[in-house]
Amino acid sequence: MEKKSEILENFKTAISSTVKSLSNSENVEVSFGNQDCQSKNISIKLPEIEQVNNKINYNQIRALADSESLKLRFSNNKTFRFYEPKGNISKKLYKIAEKIRFEKLGSDQFKGVKDNIEKYYQERINSLNLKNSEDKIIESFENYLRVKFLESKNSKELEQKLKSYKKDLNEKFKGKIKQLNDLTHNQAQYNSLISDLISNMDLNENLEEEVKNEENKDEKQKNKKNHEQKAKEKKQEQQEISIDSGIPDLEKQASESDQDVKEIEIENKSKSDFRKNIKNNLGNHKYKAYTEEFDEIIRAEDLESEEELNRLRKNLDQQLLQLKNFISKLANKLQRKLLAKQNRSWDFDLEEGLLDTAKLPRIIMDPFNSLSFKKEKDIEFKDTLVTILIDNSGSMRGKPISVAAICADILARTLERCSVKVEILGFTTKHWKGGFSREKWMKNDKPNLPGRLNDLRHIIYKSADMPWRQGKNNMGLMLKEGLLKENIDGEALKWAYNKMSRRKEERKILMIISDGAPVDDSTLSTNSSDYLETNLKNIVKWIESKTDIELLAIGIGHDVTRYYNQAIKITDVQDLGDVMINQLTDLFVKKNKKTLH
Repeated sequence: MEKKSEILENFKTAISSTVKSLSNSENVEVSFGNQDCQSKNISIKLPEIEQVNNKINYNQIRALADSESLKLRFSNNKTFRFYEPKGNISKKLYKIAEKIRFEKLGSDQFKGVKDNIEKYYQERINSLNLKNSEDKIIESFENYLRVKFLESKNSKELEQKLKSYKKDLNEKFKGKIKQLNDLTHNQAQYNSLISDLISNMDLNENLEEEVKNEENKDEKQKNKKNHEQKAKEKKQEQQEISIDSGIPDLEKQASESDQDVKEIEIENKSKSDFRKNIKNNLGNHKYKAYTEEFDEIIRAEDLESEEELNRLRKNLDQQLLQLKNFISKLANKLQRKLLAKQNRSWDFDLEEGLLDTAKLPRIIMDPFNSLSFKKEKDIEFKDTLVTILIDNSGSMRGKPISVAAICADILARTLERCSVKVEILGFTTKHWKGGFSREKWMKNDKPNLPGRLNDLRHIIYKSADMPWRQGKNNMGLMLKEGLLKENIDGEALKWAYNKMSRRKEERKILMIISDGAPVDDSTLSTNSSDYLETNLKNIVKWIESKTDIELLAIGIGHDVTRYYNQAIKITDVQDLGDVMINQLTDLFVKKNKKTLH
């Protein structure tokens, strides 16, 4: 008995040493079964070793220890959580995809690790009895990625079991496997791409069910902590600070691994050069900013706490509840129209593809005729970016900004279902009546015609690579009292164009939601009365005639056709309906306009 106990302890010691070596960390502690880890260091919990001679159990321990070690070494939990999709099944698939990423990195470096992980996986997968549909989806997904990334081999029996799922996954991951494989060393880009792919897998986790589940969960939590929550909200209201204070330091945040922060840093860095370039193209040398040192580009989640964003999102959801049936119909109708475009075009008389049953009679008439196959043509709108730019000015307060937020919410989730990238941006100013820019101008003896005289605030509500589920809480920020101030549309359009021009998508559509003319009292009181309006017209004209970006304007309660060639007027969310669907589908089937030089 002592000998068996000694063998077990030696094995556990060996496992602990291996974990420290593989994880590249001396501070990690390993515990087994119900054993509690006494140390405050990083810990890995493994199953208990049941028997000395249980080979399967030993293989399991080795594989799990190796996998957990590689996770510590190659996986950043903050990055993982940032891109994590919503939905029970989606989260499980996302976790598996990340696991395979770091296991691949480890397997490429350590052959023994690869053997341990593969041996245990084969023992596990071949012993499974997959009856539950969810389990089949999860195990098929893991098997598919393991075959692609870790070169796992399937038995004929297992291959047959997973055949239908494999076919679906091949379709969903078409052309993306190599890209994912190339990104295994870049966790943020890999997580972002896999999260998008999973979100587009139609996993039966539709929005209505998710919202219902979240509401039920919130209701339970509310009932459980009712008195505590009320006290907390009261305290929060009393201590609420103006949104203009406590703005995060973007340069400090750029050191984090977050991709959006890096994007902001790049935008701020290239801002000056871009402004010179676009000014020359426009030939609008008269327009200028008195100073740009107080301008900011910031993410919505950096303007408010997560708790406040959740509260604001609930306010937006309350307005969405009365429109729930309308939103579902709109989303489904738009999706059907876009997908109909996808399936409308075919190539015939091919040597491979889907069997063309319409050509079968000629085989019956003459057996010497060869079989004919067909394939769908490439989808034109798949490689598409839609940027939604929303006016966050004070005149939009109340119903107009709610309409704008709801529009963005509907369009983002619907277009995402059709594999169209969606970016949501907002523009306003940091202060009323000029802010720090005006103060600086006054200290410098108020020179004549100073140009734009206010501090810009450009907000990223949802980046193009962020799934809608991760960015949906940000939409509620538009309802925040104190956020909406002045609107300088021309420079906002330049900013949006600058972001889009750096993207690789072939098709780019810029949709601006506004309530009319640009207004900033500080600027207009020190320059000509049409200073901002003239700049907006020049920029719109340049984008519409000199670039490949397609520009569509949505006027909230105002006709904006005097600025934009392609414009729609909306007075209520109900007006979206067929007008919005027709405008969008027309854009997706229309050929890109040619760039004029």
